[in-house]
Amino acid sequence: MYKVKKRSKKTILLVVCLLVLTAAILATIFIRTTYQNNLKPVSADTQSVIITVAPGSSVAAVARVLEQRGLIRSANAFEWYVRTRNVRDKLQAGSYAITPADGIEKIVALIINGKVATDLFTILPAQRLDQIQASFVASFAQFGVGKDVVNKAFDPAQYATHPALTDKPAGASLEGYLYPESFQRTATTSPQVIINSSLDQMALALTPDVRAGIAKQGLTVHEGVIIASIVEKEVTNETDKKKAAQVFLKRYRQSMQLGSDVTAYYGAEVAGLERSVFTDTPYNTRLYKGLPPGPISNVTSSSLNAVANPATTDYLYFVSGDDGVTYFSNTLKEHEAATAQHCKKLCLE
Repeated sequence: MYKVKKRSKKTILLVVCLLVLTAAILATIFIRTTYQNNLKPVSADTQSVIITVAPGSSVAAVARVLEQRGLIRSANAFEWYVRTRNVRDKLQAGSYAITPADGIEKIVALIINGKVATDLFTILPAQRLDQIQASFVASFAQFGVGKDVVNKAFDPAQYATHPALTDKPAGASLEGYLYPESFQRTATTSPQVIINSSLDQMALALTPDVRAGIAKQGLTVHEGVIIASIVEKEVTNETDKKKAAQVFLKRYRQSMQLGSDVTAYYGAEVAGLERSVFTDTPYNTRLYKGLPPGPISNVTSSSLNAVANPATTDYLYFVSGDDGVTYFSNTLKEHEAATAQHCKKLCLE
């Protein structure tokens, strides 16, 4: 009787072990199969989509854009593929013509080999107007278009009736309104055509929902673009953008200085002065309350959405750490502690 019970317990234990092992094997097969399937092309569609990889873009950011544009099946699969092949530091900035028929393996090969699309002009995000204008001058020179012609193309008066600019103050430049994107170009394409196309993209980004969200914050669209440009320069993570927008909106409503280093840098740089948070210009929101006189860079839709739909947090401070993480705080004491702990290098620059 005892031996039967003992044998029965061993049998049960053996069965349990076999079940666990079988489950583990099946799970491994499922994960591997799912991963391999996610590496495959999304469809047979060969219509190219232009994707811009900005300098310093993270693997996660590139993966997210590819997934959002319907060019890969899974952002996680893209990240895992890049990491397991140890090419995460080999992704090259540029604009790439990618199709849903490519698949992750081919897409990664394109980007690490720098096989950028030809006949494209790219406006990068978080760029000042003078930087964008300089890139126009350099790029159009190869087609024999002179600097004077390019500079005339940046006269905002000729775009006054464009839908993207209906809320821009009269006389203000195009700062903040040239949407970052890649545009097809031929030898006969004029700078005005590219600028109009960029403004078209900005008009699309300023959706009715975004405009309504900005108005809900008690701002004009132009004021919303100003704050979005600050957010664009301060942080890159989409979740952090919403938190940063919440911080700036709260400080603005409480008549506090926005305290943004990037506005101080902008004011100094465009005035040809020393790049310092202590340089006294109207754009220095460490010195002056309220919004700066205008946007400080162009913006992406994620920054506009962040201002229109800020986080429901209640922060007053944030600091970008040396590790690339943004640390948010409710009190000055918490902020100073976070700065001391996480910003030992960047905050000394």
